[in-house]
Amino acid sequence: MPTPILPAALLLATLLTAATASAAIYNTVDAEAHGQWQSLTLTLGEERHYRALEVGSYSDSLFSVNLTPGACDRPWLELRVDLGERQPESRVVNRVPADLRVDHETIHGGEAEFITERGDSGFYVQFLLEEQPLLLEEMRRGETLRLRLMRGEDDPWFMVFSLEGAAEAMARAERLCRVDD
Repeated sequence: MPTPILPAALLLATLLTAATASAAIYNTVDAEAHGQWQSLTLTLGEERHYRALEVGSYSDSLFSVNLTPGACDRPWLELRVDLGERQPESRVVNRVPADLRVDHETIHGGEAEFITERGDSGFYVQFLLEEQPLLLEEMRRGETLRLRLMRGEDDPWFMVFSLEGAAEAMARAERLCRVDD
């Protein structure tokens, strides 16, 4: 049985599904709960994307694994943080070092790109990691995902996300993507 927070989390996930490419609001369909995660389909006209997202750790942030038909074998990771006010322009705000780690597994170092989209109330963090397939495999087996973003030399930003239900949500998003591929 879903927890009482699930309807609010589903509403938040529905409201925060803006595409980073154009800040267009996508329609959310086929949402399914998987513990602290959800899997869903995003549509805008003929365009489709599939998403597995963690919805329970923060009220203003969502971490997601995203897949696009034609590239189902190359998922991309994204963090969306609500800023509370609409952004005046689309731009890359910053590129910073980032580390992601599941439980006590491999520390995956890479880069995070901070992006704002005109008219969107949040900013997006897209991750560029050399060992992303290994990170995704560790996420399927793990309990906790930890992020460290270095906003400045002595200014780390830490976040922690539950992986309860991540394997199921990611598997469903992959299945839906492959059917559409």
